[in-house]
Amino acid sequence: MSKEKVLLAYSGGLDTSCILKWLLEQDYEVICFMADVGQTEDFAAAREKALKIGASDVVVKCMKDFFVEKFVWPAVQMGLIYEDRYLLGTSLARPCISKGLMDVAVQRGCTLISHGATGKGNDQIRFELSCYALNPSIRVIAPWRMETFCQRFQGRSDLLEYAKRFNIPVSATPKAPWSMDANIMHISYESGILEDPSVAAPEEIYQLTQSPTRAPDTPTVAEIVFKAGLPVRVTELVSGRTMEKPLDILTFLNKAGGEHGVGRIDIVENRFIGLKSRGVYETPGVTVLHCAHRDLEIYCLDREVLRVKKYLADRMADYVYNGYWYAPEAEYVRKCIIESQKNVSGKVVVEMFKGHVMVTSRESINSVYNQELASMEVHGNFSPYSSTGFIEINAVRLREHHRVFGTANMTKHFSRTESDMKLI
Repeated sequence: MSKEKVLLAYSGGLDTSCILKWLLEQDYEVICFMADVGQTEDFAAAREKALKIGASDVVVKCMKDFFVEKFVWPAVQMGLIYEDRYLLGTSLARPCISKGLMDVAVQRGCTLISHGATGKGNDQIRFELSCYALNPSIRVIAPWRMETFCQRFQGRSDLLEYAKRFNIPVSATPKAPWSMDANIMHISYESGILEDPSVAAPEEIYQLTQSPTRAPDTPTVAEIVFKAGLPVRVTELVSGRTMEKPLDILTFLNKAGGEHGVGRIDIVENRFIGLKSRGVYETPGVTVLHCAHRDLEIYCLDREVLRVKKYLADRMADYVYNGYWYAPEAEYVRKCIIESQKNVSGKVVVEMFKGHVMVTSRESINSVYNQELASMEVHGNFSPYSSTGFIEINAVRLREHHRVFGTANMTKHFSRTESDMKLI
């Protein structure tokens, strides 16, 4: 009888290399899958390592263009940002990788998949929900949630001992005291010394951005052109260099933004599973695009449409963070947001300088901005006398509140005694 085939989401690191050997011990045939989403990785060395351990094959799939065009660009178009700070670099990569994983599982006749995500994190949820949405019949082996595996392996020391016993190659480079996940959009850092939120991340942690204190003394200025909310062209104004392909645009902005220290954040966030976690992120290119898109969006959209769209974008960011990219509610909200973007076309000039990105000008034929109407130099078609009635109508409820309850004394709510000001 032939063995069941397992497709393992493989990284080449200690965890998934040990999981590969462990799956072979459970009498499975294991094929390894690696998705190239722009991370710095020696795929040839990882492939050789997996085959040496005993994998029947290793599939390396280049997904950089697919990731940028089908996940990163829509996220920019929708203005997605989780809890007002995190641009979802890892969250967006997971449904992309899952698509590649499921495609290969079907092609190779694998009935099971496996991964090395831990039981406390978001990735286990993102991977598995995406895979079930794409292939409801797939089965999952999650070793770090299995009692037999967890009893055998408490942590890294047990894995190292296991690797030594079975001659599994282990990097001679000392492990950094934090974990890292990278793709073409960002790098995230967590765990280890970062688990204490009161300890600042060391400068050597950063790989995509340099410290703003060491950034160039001359800003980098670029013009970004959007069509229906999507970036379609970027021009560096000093050199005249122009990029139009999504991957080329992101690569350029990553480099330019990174040189100026743009896109660093250090946050505590709410994981879907209910825990709070501390994460450090570098997202230079998309930080620039998000800033430019937001400016153009405000310039082009009706005020009330913008507010509804913002609400929907917050919901969509939650869906993406929680692993629901392929869920029906996400598909519905995505369509609604994209409808709002049909007039978000134009160009924005941004300046990257010492940790900051600032919009300096914008143009669009679709803008509802009326310079004559807004001007303080002429009345235009606006009658200033109408403002009297506008103010009086809006004052009705304030006067009625005063009639019933008296003056609202807001200042008393902000008074503080000396003891209130002491840190706990």
